[in-house]
Amino acid sequence: MGFGPHEAFWNTRTSVINCAATEPHNKSLSTSSYSVPRWVAFSQLQLLRFLVNAHVECGYSVSTGHWSEPRLVEDPLLRIHGLAPGLNYGQQAFEGMKAYRDPQGNINVFRPKDHAARLALSCSAVAIPTIPEDLFLRSVNLVIASNAEYVPPHDTDAALYIRPLVFGSDPFFAVSAGTGYKFCIYVQPYRAYHGSQPIPALILEDLDRAAPKGVGHVKVGGNYGPVLKWSDQARAEGYFITLHLDSRTNSEIDEFSTSGFIGLKKTGDSFTVVVPSSRSILKSVTSTTCLDLARSLGWNVEVRPIPYPELQYFSEVIAVGTAAMLVSIKSITRRSTEETFAYSTDGSGDGCKQLQQALLDIQKGRVKSNEDWLWQVSPVEQPSGDENA
Repeated sequence: MGFGPHEAFWNTRTSVINCAATEPHNKSLSTSSYSVPRWVAFSQLQLLRFLVNAHVECGYSVSTGHWSEPRLVEDPLLRIHGLAPGLNYGQQAFEGMKAYRDPQGNINVFRPKDHAARLALSCSAVAIPTIPEDLFLRSVNLVIASNAEYVPPHDTDAALYIRPLVFGSDPFFAVSAGTGYKFCIYVQPYRAYHGSQPIPALILEDLDRAAPKGVGHVKVGGNYGPVLKWSDQARAEGYFITLHLDSRTNSEIDEFSTSGFIGLKKTGDSFTVVVPSSRSILKSVTSTTCLDLARSLGWNVEVRPIPYPELQYFSEVIAVGTAAMLVSIKSITRRSTEETFAYSTDGSGDGCKQLQQALLDIQKGRVKSNEDWLWQVSPVEQPSGDENA
């Protein structure tokens, strides 16, 4: 049973589970009728512009050795001790996913099991207890079902962005793994934040994103915070995305600061798709999907180290990620060598358009994929939970 035209869909009223942050965990949840927020202008959405109904929280305590059941919390603000390892030592990890409506109005999440697996890998890198896949999926279902009216209609170019995050939450002075953890999932409707026009990129030469044997392959805040200063500076100078070379030799392409790297070489009506291979880059779910789609289109696929000089031989370069989707790169500049490689100038390149369309057709349920990539959200009953952390 899904969210069809008469179940929590756009032109109806929907029941929303309300759970105040201060409510005891074992207290019965109340339900109330909630009107569809018709003021939401999906054609003008940006990330994080308004509040939704609730987010989901789970707790973990070393003393119990397991995660609590997910509970809904209306207050988006978290109450955290100032000595929490997540705040002091960067013991945290996060994910990013999306949900779309299909033509029938059902809500589908794109490849949530892959994101659950990647979050588990990130947790292992920073000594956070693994979140079981079943708990992850139930939490995703609960938070989306409880915010169903904020999932944009099928005929818009917007989606519901899903942000799972986990961090050490109990106060702890020692630089070691903590005793308590919090897992949350927030959602926001949004549109791709880079837009649809090609953007210029700048190679960052004053900052190494990740050490060769570091944590560049996982999704933790420490890989993003240090680049903010440089990204803001580059943006002020007209470069809307930054690109990293490998930290050891500065001679190979790693990835963009916020997205994966895909290079295309056109041969006739076909393409060869080249993606970097490195232990220091994040395994992008979107990039992996694009490789599968490229193979289905009959294109050649290569996953290997990309020498810096090879930039001149690509007909297109694409930045790929969950929030950004597929963004054509207009040019890549390296200031130390005074080189600029020019690519798409007037709109997205043909290869990018084909991959983007194939991806959107699957994500929005217009065509079926050969893989089990779409996971349908189900209506939920009132949840019951226990507080273990």
